[in-house]
Amino acid sequence: MAILFTAKLSDKHQQTLKEKYPNQAFIFCEGIDEAEEFLAEATVFVTYGDDVDEQLIEKATNLSWIMVLSAGVERLPFQAIQERGIVVTNSRGIHKVQMAEYTLSMLLQVYRQEKQLAVNESKSSWDKSVRMKEITGQTMLVLGTGAIGQEVARLAQAFRMKTIGVSRSGRFVKYFDVTHTIDNLNSVLPEADFVVSVLPSTSETKYLLTEEHFTLMKDSAVFLNIGRGDVVASSTLLTAIQNEEIAHAVLDVFEQEPLPADHPFWNEESITVTPHISGQSPNYLVRALAIFQDNLDNMLNGEEDYINLVDPTRGY
Repeated sequence: MAILFTAKLSDKHQQTLKEKYPNQAFIFCEGIDEAEEFLAEATVFVTYGDDVDEQLIEKATNLSWIMVLSAGVERLPFQAIQERGIVVTNSRGIHKVQMAEYTLSMLLQVYRQEKQLAVNESKSSWDKSVRMKEITGQTMLVLGTGAIGQEVARLAQAFRMKTIGVSRSGRFVKYFDVTHTIDNLNSVLPEADFVVSVLPSTSETKYLLTEEHFTLMKDSAVFLNIGRGDVVASSTLLTAIQNEEIAHAVLDVFEQEPLPADHPFWNEESITVTPHISGQSPNYLVRALAIFQDNLDNMLNGEEDYINLVDPTRGY
């Protein structure tokens, strides 16, 4: 069986896979251009997801499984994949530790005025008038109650926060004090001191948040987005900040990435911009390859119990 990688792996990871699966033909490529000549023979395609299009599906005539070494799969050509009956799995869940740490660190950054303290330090300014706040005992609303959302809520509860989860189903999950469906979002938004979005990009979540939602938030609220940038229009968020409908926004994802150098977000003191790095970790690839190997074992054993199976009709 030919297993084609366009996801770049170190020599160490490549050797580990070859030794564990000596009867499988691994083809490691630097990118899709190099992989082009091997598409027709590939049974398994391992990728970060941004190089899969309808033309690739058409050329990969023996393809039966696509493993995406990231959580985002919104760019995949799901109609073509569904027509061919190709299995898609992703790496959701491996980001929860680092993204939850990012979330709490950024909320502390805002409440403990770390940006202002850094400016004061650079100016040798001994300014004790900087106003500090506590995140302990506040209320956090998390949009998306999957693995990442649950880990965010778990850490929030360590700060004795009330945690509100909002999801499509509204079903109860661990680490949330209460959960609601998205239909009830308007009724619970006014409670939140922190609104954290970890939502993926789907037809149901694109531009889910509107001007009305930011009007409903406390004017002291902090909005943090580590899901996908298209959950809210940039113009809507900018208006909310400039009109002081919320106090601060922490953004790691954007409608357009990289964020253009002339984008107004860069110049807003009440917006913290980071370059889509909340999911970075030295353990990222190890965790992703562990999921890949578990699924490969199932495939080789004739089992269909795939971990992180993606539903092509829903796009996640």
